[in-house]
Amino acid sequence: MKMKNRYGYVFLLFVLLYPALCMAETDHFILLSTTIGPIDSGIVDVLETQFEKETGIRVRHVGAGTSAALKIAEKGDVDIVMAHAKSVEEEFVKAEFGTERVPLMYNDFVILGPSNDPAGIQQIKTAAEALKIIAEKKVPFVTRGDKSGTHLAELKIWELSGTKPSGDWYIVYEKGAEGNAPTLRFADEKMAYVFIDRASYLSLKDQIKLKVLLENDKALLNYITLIPVNPKKMSKGQLY
Repeated sequence: MKMKNRYGYVFLLFVLLYPALCMAETDHFILLSTTIGPIDSGIVDVLETQFEKETGIRVRHVGAGTSAALKIAEKGDVDIVMAHAKSVEEEFVKAEFGTERVPLMYNDFVILGPSNDPAGIQQIKTAAEALKIIAEKKVPFVTRGDKSGTHLAELKIWELSGTKPSGDWYIVYEKGAEGNAPTLRFADEKMAYVFIDRASYLSLKDQIKLKVLLENDKALLNYITLIPVNPKKMSKGQLY
């Protein structure tokens, strides 16, 4: 993943938004709900460790798909959210559950599939065209199906393709809410195509047979955002 700023600065943005935190005792902590990808890639652990070193304040996190992470925040149970689905993030802020969207980092999505590429998408230039071909040929495709940021991004590409995926070939992984890593392992077992973030692929590439068959489409950029929760909505957070 590419960071827009150095690690410590990311959470220090949060401190700047809430100066009272600078005076917090060392036994205080920030509660974070985050999309699962940054946890699996190790980014969240790096950010939390650096933030504690620089401020003396610990960060505790819970991982969930973006929609679920935002639902946790809507209940006021966390101080800050890390998400990667612009449309639902904007709804969250518009409803005044969050104060603003702070750009944090980005990576990208890729489409993986069997090395023999039965759908023949490897020479295709756009993700939308690739998914359309997969649907036309009805080759197995695994989806998280859980309204996570990854799933919403996949649905956006299906929309661009003008195709509504359905049928036995379109396999909804029943444990998709557990994250991209389990979904990728399941797709590998099925030798199916799958839409996944590059960080998840890189963390598992030596353990799976699926290969990257489509990449570097601008439509596949994956922007990750930090959203401070509106203090008026908090019930269990540690800001005040």
